[in-house]
Formats: sequence, structure tokens, C-alpha cells
Amino acid sequence: MEEKGSSRERLKISKFKLDALLDITLSINANLPVAQLLEKYDSILRNRLGIGKIMIFKLQEKWECILNAGFPVSYEKSVNVEEQLMPFTETAIVTNSPGFEGVDIIVPVYNNLVPLAFVFIGDIEEEGEGMSPVLKHLNFIQTISSIIIVAIENIRLFRESLKQEAMKKELELASRMQMMLIPHDKQLPSEGKIIVSGFYFPHYEVGGDYYDCITLSDNQTGFCIADVSGKGISAAILMSNFQASLRALFTGEIELADLISRLNRIVVANAAGEKFITFFVARYDHITGVLEYVNAAHNPPVFYDTVTGETLHLSSSCVGIGMLDEIPFVKTEKVKVKNHSKVVCYTDGLSELKDENGEDIGTRLIIKHISNSRPVKENISLMLGELGIPDNNPGLFDDVSIIVADLF
Repeated sequence: MEEKGSSRERLKISKFKLDALLDITLSINANLPVAQLLEKYDSILRNRLGIGKIMIFKLQEKWECILNAGFPVSYEKSVNVEEQLMPFTETAIVTNSPGFEGVDIIVPVYNNLVPLAFVFIGDIEEEGEGMSPVLKHLNFIQTISSIIIVAIENIRLFRESLKQEAMKKELELASRMQMMLIPHDKQLPSEGKIIVSGFYFPHYEVGGDYYDCITLSDNQTGFCIADVSGKGISAAILMSNFQASLRALFTGEIELADLISRLNRIVVANAAGEKFITFFVARYDHITGVLEYVNAAHNPPVFYDTVTGETLHLSSSCVGIGMLDEIPFVKTEKVKVKNHSKVVCYTDGLSELKDENGEDIGTRLIIKHISNSRPVKENISLMLGELGIPDNNPGLFDDVSIIVADLF
């Protein structure tokens, strides 16, 4: 009779375990929250099988204790997962082991050789006879622990994918918004005393480059190019604010030195010293033929006179925007345009590309391609084709922006 009773008890326990696994599986399929899954797991092991204590350390963004049922709270902070638990790759009995007081079994849960969690199992201190519940149900504990941990990891990965998808959509929106700040060639002057065109290629979805061309009056046109230090959303936000400020301040009457000083105060206030902007701004008078400019630590644009063959680099005349609370000195430079001339403004994503010798190309290719009387837009198109930009140059590591002008 005793053997029959024992068989009935084993059958009862076996049925309970199968029902428990089915319940857990259905709960996972029903997308129950992590807290409810852990509650079921805890109830199955402690309330129904007599397991005394359970603790789970799970890798989230970092290792965290996601369940503590029966162990001292101090354990949650005192266990160093990297040092103490990483050596465990298989279930191990650690009863009376130093550093694991009260723990009988450590169950590591791995997925594709990557550790996901470590489960501590311990009996309640008791003097009763018979096999420990931990040892009696060890295979079941391993199975249900693996199912629960993998399910929780899948929930984490799903949430992460949702966040990444949301971020991707935000970046796509930010990219579209930023493209609206960059003038299309159709919006740029295409006839008369100044003809302007541009090229813009952000290395990531959003970039920190910006160029613009503004009609200031019937006989004045302003154009500029800028590059924010750093990359990403913060750089793009600062640049969009900079664009709005520039368009509000840049007129035919304002002194370029005053424009630089005002923009500097705005960037210092917005960037709090964490970022700065290199900036080149020019204003061309169609009647006098005078090109005045300020270069605030930007890459020197190239000026080329198609008749005399003279080449100039329009070098820096002050520090970058936002580098200092107050720019101590701003010098406005002037160039007299006597013949058909070309100006090529660019960001360092172009000039710092490497040649076959691993050296920066600088302005060598620009000068090579613009040293003729053909339109500068045609020159730059051929140069970009030679460089394989944007699709066939594996050396691209930064945004590439170019604004060019034919001056007559």
C-alpha cells in the first residue's frame, strides 16, 4: 500500500509539473508582464514544491536582481556577478560554500553561450528527514528557470526593438526636417552676377553641417557654410537653431563682425560651452564686385580667378563660434572680383578624406577641378564622381557639404 501511495504521489507531482509548465507557456504566449511571470514562477517553486528561497540575477542593461524570495536583501548588492558567478557554466551544488551562505544550488541560464541569468536556490533550514526539495526537483527547476529567463529576455529584446524602431522613426523625421534647412539647388541663384549650387551628404541620418544662400537685396547675396563639433541629434539641434538665428540676423546692412559676435552669444547660451561651430560667411555685392567675408575657424574656401589663374585660400580671421564667451577680435576680409571667379566652400568631411598614400586630400582636388573656365557646379560634380561620393567611397567617415558660387 505504501508503494502505491508513493506512486500516486509521484504521479500527482508529475502532473502538477506538466500543468505548471503548460500554465507558464500559456502565460508567456498571453504576453503577461515580467512581474506576473516571476510571481507564477515563485509560487510554483516555493508554494507548491516546497523550495525555500529563490533569487535571480538577470542581465538587463547591467546585472540586476529581478527576484528575491527568501534571501537577505543584502545579497542583492553584495554579490558580484562578474567575479563570483561567471565561472559557473553548469548547475552546481554550493551548499556551505564561502560567499554563498544559504544557497544550495546555482543554476546558470545561457543562450548561445551568452549568460542571461544566474538562479540561486536554497532550502528552508529544517531538520526533517527525506530528500531536499531542491535536489528532488532539480531537473524541473532547471527547466522552468530556463523557460522563464528566456521569456523575460525575449520581452526585453522586444521592448528594445520597439525603442530602436521609435528612435529610427524619430531620426528619419529629424533627417527630413534637417533637409528642409538645406536649400535645394532650385532655390539658389541660377543666373545673373552670382550662380550658386550645393551638395549635402550627412554621414548619419542627421548631421552637423549646414550651408545657405540668402538674397539680402537686389544687389547683395550672402552665402555661408558651417560645421558643428560632434555629431548626432544634439549637433543637428544646435545647427537648426543656428540657422534660424543666422536668417534672422543676416541682412545687407549688418557688419559681418557684428553678425559673428551676435551669433557667438547665441551659441554660447545654447551650447553651454559643450559645442562650437566653425563658420564661413560671405556677402557679395553684384555692383561693386566686392566679396567680403569672415572665416571663423572653418576650412579655408578656395577662390579662383578664371582669367588670371590666381588661387586664394580664404583663411580664418577669428576663432570658432561658441569657443569663447566673447570673441576678442573679428576681422572682415575683402576680395575684389574682377573677372569670372569661383568660390568653393566645403566641410572637413571632404578635405580630410585620405588619398592613396593615406594623407588628407585637402584642397588639391578642388584646385585641380576648378582650374578652368567651366561652371563650378560642373567642376564639383566631376570631382565628386572621381571621389566616389556618396556611394562608392569606403573612406567616408563624416558629413560632406559643399556650396560653390560662380561670381561675375
